[in-house]
Amino acid sequence: MFLWWIILTKIGDKSGMHVFTTICVFICCIISGCNQQEKNTSINFGLATLPSNLDPLYATDAVSSRIDRLIYQRLVYFDEKKRAVPGITNWQKLSDTHYRFTLNDTAKPFHNGNAISSADIKATYDFVLNAGNASPHRTSLNLIKEIKIYNAKSVDFYLSRPDPLFPGYLALGIVPKKLIDADYAFNQHPLGSGAYKFIAESDDGKIQLQRQSDNLMVQFVFVPDPTVRVLKLLRGELDILQNDIQPELINYLSHNENIAITKVTGSSFSYIGFNLQDQSLKKQAVRLAIAHGIDREEIIQYVFSESARKANGILPPSHWAANANLIEYEYDPKKSIQLLNQAGYSKSNPLVLSYKTSSDPFRLRIATIFQHQLKKIGIQLDIRSYDWGTFFGDIKAGRFQLYSLAWVGINTPDIFRYTSHSLSIPPQGANRGRFFDEKTDQLIEHAESQSSLIKQAEIYSELQAHLLQQLPYIPLWYEDHVVIKNKRVKNYMTTSTGNYDGLKNVSL
Repeated sequence: MFLWWIILTKIGDKSGMHVFTTICVFICCIISGCNQQEKNTSINFGLATLPSNLDPLYATDAVSSRIDRLIYQRLVYFDEKKRAVPGITNWQKLSDTHYRFTLNDTAKPFHNGNAISSADIKATYDFVLNAGNASPHRTSLNLIKEIKIYNAKSVDFYLSRPDPLFPGYLALGIVPKKLIDADYAFNQHPLGSGAYKFIAESDDGKIQLQRQSDNLMVQFVFVPDPTVRVLKLLRGELDILQNDIQPELINYLSHNENIAITKVTGSSFSYIGFNLQDQSLKKQAVRLAIAHGIDREEIIQYVFSESARKANGILPPSHWAANANLIEYEYDPKKSIQLLNQAGYSKSNPLVLSYKTSSDPFRLRIATIFQHQLKKIGIQLDIRSYDWGTFFGDIKAGRFQLYSLAWVGINTPDIFRYTSHSLSIPPQGANRGRFFDEKTDQLIEHAESQSSLIKQAEIYSELQAHLLQQLPYIPLWYEDHVVIKNKRVKNYMTTSTGNYDGLKNVSL
């Protein structure tokens, strides 16, 4: 009784959530004994959301893309400075519109034993470029005019226009031509040539992969509740957690001598998206009011515990094509109220909006803070949370007014065509807010037509300033990546993009 009295008296104050979570973890540990399971030769990786598609020709969500990087090899990778570097191919620029990619010694056979060839490369990209297949990656590759096989190891790409960034666009996982021709279901049983081979996926959301170099097994385990994920880590049922853990749980785990916690400055861009076909949200004054009505600094300080940085655009300031001088929408509730009044809303005629998010508790907490902050300026926010599959499906289909997501793994500025060009409405791309703006299209196309990276950077800088002024989405922050693992797991690190590539070198 005394214990519950403490919870009830503390839950309303500033430290209530921390006390409540710590006590709950403590109680569950007593009940379970927090006994470590017998150590084995496999690694269990806890996931907050399931991957939506393990077919690299269609995958767009973060978890799918990160797992796909383990299963499939790519022609091109990126270094930490976002420069394209050889993957399984080296390339030659034969002219401004002609590139030859040749398989190198890092190219491994497919997991069915067949060698990878130039025919597989051509078939992979031909499939994406076929409009009838409705791949969301097609828009980013529409400058490819023709693909020809030069020999068994080399393939030639012919472009409709010069683009010095072109090699960096070829970052799709390569799949076998024979299976493409046979309409193979890569999403159900992925088959690539990467460091890990797909073994099985169970009905309860467990995905088993096997490392080809030494048969180490990695199992991705779907555990939607962050407290349960932490409990499973403490009991030895999980070995690695990455992101989507509340700061108070991270703080609790930091005192456990068997747990190692590392933090990496992230480049994942979080934003609030608008449905610009909506009668209220198509008004720029309303979007500006929302931008000025959200106190990002408060959220970063108290919810993220300073594990995030304010963002004003998709590209972080360190990116070569970023605009480091973008304006910032300061928290200004008085200005928000004025803007809403201009748009025709008031206390007697309040603006009511629905906000969609996933059922992840951390994301729900942020949604509740948005709701509280926007209530102060006269906006009634109706929060609607769904499981990840339903939520992401609704966003792609345009069934929303407001939502929040993050872009991860951004390397090249072709992200602007993918997210903001009028030809990139799903399923052709990821312009999910249905943003149609002639100047934006012109700036994107003008930047892409430049042969000089310096000139491209100037135009992309202007584009970012224009997008911030038009506000098709509200930039929020770049979230850091937090890795929490059992100390028996060695050599696992992530990068600024939050990928799982550290599993290629992990050991026990």
